[in-house]
Amino acid sequence: MTKRATMNDIALVAGVSQATVSLVLNEVPNARVSAATRARVKTLAEGMGYGRFGLAGRALASRALDTRVIGMLIDDVTGTPFAAPLIDGARVAAAAAGCVVATFCTGSDPSIEQAALQVLEATGLVGVLYATLVTRTVTPPARLTGLPVVLLNCHDKGRHFASVTPGDVTAGFAATEVLIAAGHRRIAHLAGEDWGEAARDRALGYRRALTSHDLRFDPALMVGPAWTVASGRARTLQLLDLNDPPTAIFCFNDRVAIGCYEALAARGLRVPEDMSVMGFDNDDLVANLQPPLSTMVLPHDEMARWAVAQLLERGDKPLAARRVKIDCDPLLRASVGVPRQG
Repeated sequence: MTKRATMNDIALVAGVSQATVSLVLNEVPNARVSAATRARVKTLAEGMGYGRFGLAGRALASRALDTRVIGMLIDDVTGTPFAAPLIDGARVAAAAAGCVVATFCTGSDPSIEQAALQVLEATGLVGVLYATLVTRTVTPPARLTGLPVVLLNCHDKGRHFASVTPGDVTAGFAATEVLIAAGHRRIAHLAGEDWGEAARDRALGYRRALTSHDLRFDPALMVGPAWTVASGRARTLQLLDLNDPPTAIFCFNDRVAIGCYEALAARGLRVPEDMSVMGFDNDDLVANLQPPLSTMVLPHDEMARWAVAQLLERGDKPLAARRVKIDCDPLLRASVGVPRQG
């Protein structure tokens, strides 16, 4: 039996990516593909005997129509541990209801989003999760209008869609309160880049916690931007050079906290005897630091489960366009102690 040509086969002959072939053969509008390339791909596909639906394709499409599908469009999954809880949380919740999750990594490319939605609309579509790795405001594709949609880890400016994000303000408050409860009164914050919603919200939570406990906010103790290990190291050294340095540091994320540990070690300081440290994100690495890092746990798994439940439980009713925030829980380890005396 002759092997049927695939999109990858066509892409190799045409000298383009498989994604380009997919866009052309699925006739996605407004794709950034020239007319000449479109014509070449279509000619090659016909000459190589490629059919969008052959006997096998029609059988697959028929089965797909009988399957309840939740689509997930996510902008990125590379170089981060945070995509997995979003995807797996949705998968587990959907499977419990006899549904499958079809995930498309789009790179926020509108043409790929259109192609993904066209594929999904040919299935027994329950609804769509539109997800981002970084909490932010998004402009969802117009094609989502009229479909059951939950924005996952993002929200739209006009609040036309249901959305779920972490409660970063209350999380920043809770992280700072852990340090206050241990007896610290001079607490620093290594803040993230201020373009980021999470960074702004966590810094706001930090300041609110200080105010709630009648502790004066000292601008010298909130330094940034700190996003990486290297920047965490540099900003910690900046704090240690103050005439009146802090006794505790709340870090924007766990990578920053790793850099903080390195700076403290370089100055001969111990955690938590000389400095207490609080992180954020619960990165897998920080449980193995010496001592293990106290941190805040991102609720990505719970957020994804909540989003799937909204799609499954709505019945015939449209989803309410509301924004829900889910708490981040503290995970206390050995990096927080009482302040050093004297």
